[in-house]
Amino acid sequence: MKAKLLQTINNWNPEIELTVKVRFIQRGTNHPLTGSEYTARLYDRDIFSDDDYIGHAALNEQGEAHIHFFPTDITNHDLGFETLPDLYILLFKGDVVHFQTKVWDNVDFDKIGHLDMKEGEVVDFGTFLVD
Repeated sequence: MKAKLLQTINNWNPEIELTVKVRFIQRGTNHPLTGSEYTARLYDRDIFSDDDYIGHAALNEQGEAHIHFFPTDITNHDLGFETLPDLYILLFKGDVVHFQTKVWDNVDFDKIGHLDMKEGEVVDFGTFLVD
């Protein structure tokens, strides 16, 4: 029992989980975009290298994706020029990009996020109309 407790303490990571929330609506119908063929993928735009893939999530019944990750999942390949991530989301339908959001420059979760006990620090990127 003591060994298990020590292992848990040694492996404890105090880093809070981050969540990006986004919603997609079908243009003209105002119905949520749903279906197993849709996946939202989160990326960090980099200036001097390929953009970093951070995570993905399927769309739920409300057309929302909740993409969870940790700050350490965001790597900095920009030679130290950027300290905050520039995030965007690609909505895939199967293997094809169906929609791309704008890039949010310098996303600071501490300033614009809100704490949710289930999802960690959450930033809502809003709702998008998709053809």
